[in-house]
Amino acid sequence: MIIYGVAFLAFCTLAGIFIGELLGKLIGVPANVGGVGIAMMLLIFLGSYLKNRGLFTGKSEQGVEFWSAIYIPIVVAMAAQQNVYGALSGGPMAILAGAAAVIIGFALVPALCRIGQKKADAEAASPLPKAPR
Repeated sequence: MIIYGVAFLAFCTLAGIFIGELLGKLIGVPANVGGVGIAMMLLIFLGSYLKNRGLFTGKSEQGVEFWSAIYIPIVVAMAAQQNVYGALSGGPMAILAGAAAVIIGFALVPALCRIGQKKADAEAASPLPKAPR
């Protein structure tokens, strides 16, 4: 059912926010540290695990797909709540960390593209014909 997919997404979001808050307290930061990212990682890994086990049906996936279509605006709204002024006034380290993350992300795009192409090329060059359905 679609509602199970939405419930799965809500579970991952709540777990990610809880872990982010806990991580923030452990390192002494009075904020959520990576809760949304942790939630996305949980969603990806648990979703793949459940799908491989056959426990995540097509209808449940529709619930996750519905929320993933509007997930970016939700993340933008959550990011707007962050204290950007505090980060900028904290010194050049915040700006340096942000710039480094963007540069590293851009640098990894070609490597990720090559990994995807190798897999597609290997499947296309496979000598075994695909069995008809």
